[in-house]
Amino acid sequence: MTINHHPSLETLGSLAAGTLAAGPRLVVATHLAGCPGCRKLVGGFEAVGGAFLEALPASPLPPELLERAMASLAEPAVAPRAQPSSPAQRGLPDAPVPLRGYPIGLWIPLQPGLRISRVKIPEDRNANVILLKVAAGRQLPLHGHDGTEYTQVLSGAFSDAMGHYEAGDCIEADDDIDHLPIVDKDGECICLAAVDGRLRLHSFMARVVQPFLRL
Repeated sequence: MTINHHPSLETLGSLAAGTLAAGPRLVVATHLAGCPGCRKLVGGFEAVGGAFLEALPASPLPPELLERAMASLAEPAVAPRAQPSSPAQRGLPDAPVPLRGYPIGLWIPLQPGLRISRVKIPEDRNANVILLKVAAGRQLPLHGHDGTEYTQVLSGAFSDAMGHYEAGDCIEADDDIDHLPIVDKDGECICLAAVDGRLRLHSFMARVVQPFLRL
């Protein structure tokens, strides 16, 4: 698999620093699972950050911080419970590792040939993350974004005015971009997407259902 589109260096740096929001973080982590080059860049950012911290002068810690740390060590560890797979998750038998374990909602038809499913992010209830299944040759509604949209192509391929995107590609689209993605004619396309904000949908029917889908 050849990957031609990657998260920006700014986004990868935010991921390494732990400042990337939960929704985009899941999309970018999914990209990293299949992209050795981006994993290497993130590792480099983390190494630079670690070296910078080591170079800072040491300062004494407050006594209460040590007490809290010792108290937490004395508490019994609680193993996290694994998330059960939902029926909807069985629709993604080859889901990338970072996506496994996240609850996936029911697939909802938005228009002929287009279904979406919400991905719940327990650590951020306001995260706006969806999966899209689009039939061969179909197009998504014309839309823009209030904030940046992060999209990872899981399978298939699509095009818009900016380029052509295949499985493994990660696309960032900021709030200056309106686009009309069209899936290739040779097969269904499945994408994972997160938006910092909400979509700006331009078709009447898409705007009607938007409040119910919380997009």
